[in-house]
Amino acid sequence: MKKVDLLYEGKAKKVYTTEDPDVLIVDYKDDATAFNGLKKGTIVGKGAINNRMTNHIFKLLEAEGVPTHLVEELSDRETAVKKVEIVPLEVIIRNFSAGSFAKKMGMEEGIEFKCPTLEFSYKNDDLGDPFINKYYALSLELATEEEIDTITKYAFKVNEVMRKYFGELGIELIDFKIEFGRYHGQIILADEVSPDTCRLWDKETHEKLDKDRFRRDMGNVEDAYNEVFRRLGIADRQ
Repeated sequence: MKKVDLLYEGKAKKVYTTEDPDVLIVDYKDDATAFNGLKKGTIVGKGAINNRMTNHIFKLLEAEGVPTHLVEELSDRETAVKKVEIVPLEVIIRNFSAGSFAKKMGMEEGIEFKCPTLEFSYKNDDLGDPFINKYYALSLELATEEEIDTITKYAFKVNEVMRKYFGELGIELIDFKIEFGRYHGQIILADEVSPDTCRLWDKETHEKLDKDRFRRDMGNVEDAYNEVFRRLGIADRQ
């Protein structure tokens, strides 16, 4: 599988076409951004960590019945994926209060919810990815009701699987953002699952092991990403 043309370059990835019109190659970068691109920097090694972690998690999810865009890991930073039409919804599941939720609701961070929350944001950088609900999404024709129901079902399944998995590694899954795409009429999980897109805290110390260390200038960002990767047990696996 070889790259042909650069199709798109985003904040964290480059996407290339291949000889197969149904397959793209994603190349993960070390670039880091926050606050809709207002803060920029580099987290050394994160491209390889995010690529390999995403593929590892996607395989676990597929085994539990969640279809994903994964085709094949090509190298530390590159993966072949199914070419999807991204549904312009950012899907956020929260198990604990943190980040913007805690700020908006006037809560301390780290309060566990009785049940997970789900929220949607309209994936639109120019508008700052505004919070919307199901009825906004339907009115804006971002997705059909059937697609939203499927996305919701898969999102909670992803949470169930990942929370159990990370918990066994001594990591609390605080919240996460995922995206879905359409592939030949089917809704499948796309994008990534990584410390860029998940809040991950050490269960015992509550140390942050995710991108918040970059957002909040907490330092030791690379160490946090590497610690998550170490606990996955795939660092030396080829």
